Formats: sequence, C-alpha cells, structure tokens
Amino acid sequence: MSSPTTPSHLAFVKGHGTGNDFVLFSDPEGDIDLDPAELAAIADRRFGVGADGVIRAVRSSRLPEGAASLAEDPAAEWFMDYHNADGSPAEMCGNGIRVYAAFLIDHGLLSLVPGEAVSIGTRAGVKRVRRLTEDDFEVDLGPWIVLTGEVRVAAGGLDVPRPGLALGVGNPHVVVALSADDELEGLDLSTGPALQPTPPEGANVEFVVPADPLIEDGVGRIRMRVHERGSGETLSCGTGAAAAALATRHWAGTTAPDAWRVRVPGGELGVRVADVDGQPHVFLSGPAALVFDGELEL
Repeated sequence: MSSPTTPSHLAFVKGHGTGNDFVLFSDPEGDIDLDPAELAAIADRRFGVGADGVIRAVRSSRLPEGAASLAEDPAAEWFMDYHNADGSPAEMCGNGIRVYAAFLIDHGLLSLVPGEAVSIGTRAGVKRVRRLTEDDFEVDLGPWIVLTGEVRVAAGGLDVPRPGLALGVGNPHVVVALSADDELEGLDLSTGPALQPTPPEGANVEFVVPADPLIEDGVGRIRMRVHERGSGETLSCGTGAAAAALATRHWAGTTAPDAWRVRVPGGELGVRVADVDGQPHVFLSGPAALVFDGELEL
C-alpha cells in the first residue's frame, strides 16, 4: 500500500440532506491524506467550498477504522470517513450517510435500486442504508441509549438553564424540551450551548417543541433546532432528529407512537422505531441531493 499524499487539486461534489450540507470526494484506495486544517479549510464558508462536514468515499479495507467495519459485516465495502466543519472526525452523520449513498451511486461505485439496502462502515459501526425512491433513503441507526443523570443546558435566548436528556444514537446528543415556538425561534445558537456536566466527547444539542396536537393520524410531530459539535448551528441533523424524536417519545410514555415527523429549518425528516432481531432500532429517512461538482486547488 502506497503512502497517502496531499494532491494539488481535489475533485469534489457538494450535496445536502434537508440543508445539512457536505463536500464529498472519492478516494477508493485511501491515497489522499488531508489533515484537520485542510479539511476545515475546505468546509470554510468564506474561503473554501463551504459545508457542515467533509466526507471521503474510501474502501473499508484501505484504512484502520474500516477493519472493525469489515469484522462486523464483510459486506461493508465502503466506509464513510466523515469530518466536522472544524476538521475533527465524527462517529456518524444521519443526513451525511444518505448523501454518501447517493454519491456512491452517482459515481458508479455502488448499484442500488429502490428497495435494496447496502452496508456502510462508520466510526459508529456498520449502518444499513435502504434506497426508498430515486432521491430518498432510510438508514438503520441501530439501538440507542438513554443515559441516566440530568444535564443542565444554558443557551443564548434562554432565561435560565434547562434540563436536557442525554442519548447515544451512534454519537452523543442532549435534547432540551421547550414550551413554545417563540422560545425555539428566540434561541441564539451562534455560540455553543454550555452543558453541565460537560460530556467528555462533547455533544450535539437539540431544542425541541411539540406540535399541537403532538400526535396526528398515529404519527408524532415535533420542531427542532440543533447546534452540532464541531460545526455550529446547522439547518438539519439526522441523528439529532432521531434523538429528538426518541427523547419526546421517552417523555410521552408508553402510549407514544413509533413513527415521528421532525421539522427542521431545512425541511422534514422521518423517524421510526422498529424491532430488528428482537431489539428496538431507530430508523431515519429523508432526501439526499447532489447539487454541483467542481475542482478545488489545495
């Protein structure tokens, strides 16, 4: 295996899932080595392409993190090497993995017709992505964890810190319930919310308002804004939408539905809970769009 190098030019594609946007590039054999500063420069909205994250398409067999994916599922040929806008690596991205699947299909690296699913490696384990329609995908995010102990969340626009529920959905989240739309719209998320106690790896923070009525035709409905660690406020967060729905379902109790619609500033996402091999999993569905391609001089 040759040593990875930094190329002088990088061919890329810009894509998004409900406004959560990404720069994607193809590196099947793991030949490209970009450090955190270079990745952050690509994601910079003033001096680079601009994105909430950067995704490298690389075969699982070509990088150390992919070995665990192949051990879990030998069919996980492709690994989603995801980095936040600040260049830091992230475990998973629910919107990003749908856009990643669309990118692999568009570049002829994967054949997937509606109804078929593929295993994709991530730092949070192997995830199954199913193509629902031409432009819509659903990812099985797997089991989730509701953590014990209350987290206090202080954020711009809130008069006092609010209690939050900590969940693990492949990556860490804290969900805060607000009482009304004006509280949600009055948030200032230009700086990150302060969490007490502070999670050791940080966390994405979701602020949620239930619709009125909360449940309509058997489907729960909520609105959400999110501040993502390493990226700031984004128009959408896939795993955050799942965490927000799961938290609301947890608070609502045993009569809560398994299907949810989550309205984010960039659109709407679907979340559902279903058993897989006798264990409850959470699924996220929504669109994936590839917007334009280009070449960047590094």
